[in-house]
Amino acid sequence: MAESNVRKAERTILVTRSDEQRLRRILASKGSLDGKQNLRDLLMELDRAQVVEDDEIPADVITMNTRFELRDLDTGFVAEYTLVYPGEADFTRGKISVLAPIGTALLGYRELDTVEWQVPAGIRRLRIESVLYQPQAARAEAA
Repeated sequence: MAESNVRKAERTILVTRSDEQRLRRILASKGSLDGKQNLRDLLMELDRAQVVEDDEIPADVITMNTRFELRDLDTGFVAEYTLVYPGEADFTRGKISVLAPIGTALLGYRELDTVEWQVPAGIRRLRIESVLYQPQAARAEAA
């Protein structure tokens, strides 16, 4: 079995019930996870996540369709991204698929958390600088 390219501290991540259900449906539609490390990584994250109701998720947690700033701790580079479902991914527009290794790594983490990501050149250390928009928080403010 290949080693995961997502490196995280073993701490609890938070995932909304609706995100968890939709992501599990996506994984189920992919069939066998044999040879699909990215899908196995996401399943492992969902299995270890604390699932909360959508209206109970803190506003600083990355959920699906959350827009956030991410800093590369080695270069200092900061960029804005949105975590999206696979069909919506477009890296040139800052839309990262949850099935991409870095997307899986970010799901459920909070503002100021650091995530390590294995790339061919070594390990990248990334910090979530700020959550700019989270759908659940936006709905709560609108209510």
